[in-house]
Amino acid sequence: MSDGKSVFVKICGLKTPEDVDVAVEAGAHAVGFVLAPNSPRTIDAARARELAARVPDGVLTVGVFRKQPLEEVRRLTEESGVRGVQLHGDEGPEYYEALRAPGLTLLRATAEHVARCGEYGEDLLLIDAPDPGSGKPWNWGSAEFTAPEGRWLLAGGLGPGNVREAVRATGAWGVDVSSGVERERGVKSPELIRAFIDAATHSYDYSE
Repeated sequence: MSDGKSVFVKICGLKTPEDVDVAVEAGAHAVGFVLAPNSPRTIDAARARELAARVPDGVLTVGVFRKQPLEEVRRLTEESGVRGVQLHGDEGPEYYEALRAPGLTLLRATAEHVARCGEYGEDLLLIDAPDPGSGKPWNWGSAEFTAPEGRWLLAGGLGPGNVREAVRATGAWGVDVSSGVERERGVKSPELIRAFIDAATHSYDYSE
């Protein structure tokens, strides 16, 4: 039987209407659009707005940024219409303070061990592998791992085959995946998206 816990699932790096629809229909709690440059998953703000318009209010739409000027982040957030901003670089607390606005969820992504969510003013904390977007995991199962306090998502090297184990090992509040649901770099697989969400959301179901 299940112990009643639920896992927040974010599917990131979506580029097509089909991918967005599959993620939403399969039960994703958030979908991410890469608005940072130099990624095989990068889309422009206009495309992100089109995709975000397909997403119901109950699912968070997130723009992903990496080492971009504050004004660029602000402009692209407004142009894309996303309801969440994920900062994936070395942005300091001043970014979060400046971006804070009613109805906007702020996510801080880092590869460092952090004691608790909210230290920079973020609403959600994302713990990623040292090489973001590579699909290479870090040793989340090591004895040295200490889970942050608060609402945090585990990312880096996750896929349908290991997400359940990862959640059980770390006690993660949520999970984030991009390359782990791709059939080739930058191209999502509907089957893998569905399988990942199913596995993640049943992480605490010990009936099998």
